Amino acid sequence: MDDQTPWLTAEQEGAWRSLMAAILLLPGALDAQLQRDADVTHAGYVVMSALSETPGRAIRMSRLAQMSSMSMSRLSHLVDRLEQRGWVERRPAPGDRRSTIAVLTEGGWEKVVATAPGHADNVKTLIFEGLTPAQTRQLKKIFDTIVPKLDPEDRLRTCGTSGTGQPASATR
Repeated sequence: MDDQTPWLTAEQEGAWRSLMAAILLLPGALDAQLQRDADVTHAGYVVMSALSETPGRAIRMSRLAQMSSMSMSRLSHLVDRLEQRGWVERRPAPGDRRSTIAVLTEGGWEKVVATAPGHADNVKTLIFEGLTPAQTRQLKKIFDTIVPKLDPEDRLRTCGTSGTGQPASATR
């Protein structure tokens, strides 16, 4: 072994392994609950939730791809499936024939509203159950330090893709 390599400390290694386990296991746990209870994938719910929190429940596909951290190809295939279910539709962007807008339909809105409580409950169970309020604040502080290094343009935190709370216009 190279003595010049800046290896992780034992404490860092333990934290890293715990974080990696969470990163690897969480998507499957979120997806399983959403598919079981709402017949929607986690990726589909992220997209519909993001749309539910945008003005007019509509946004350019290119921006939606950024917000959901998906390639345009993956997003296009996903939106195809959401369109088939009547939850999302595509429209030409006004004034820009090259761009397409994804729009959450009324049926999609109803699906988000119906799905959000179960999803929020699952997130509370998987992430926050057993944490004290101080630990929850510390968890936020930790990720508020890490995420900007991964997302310097702040694409994800400012887009409403959490989908765990009440949809933005549920009171309308």
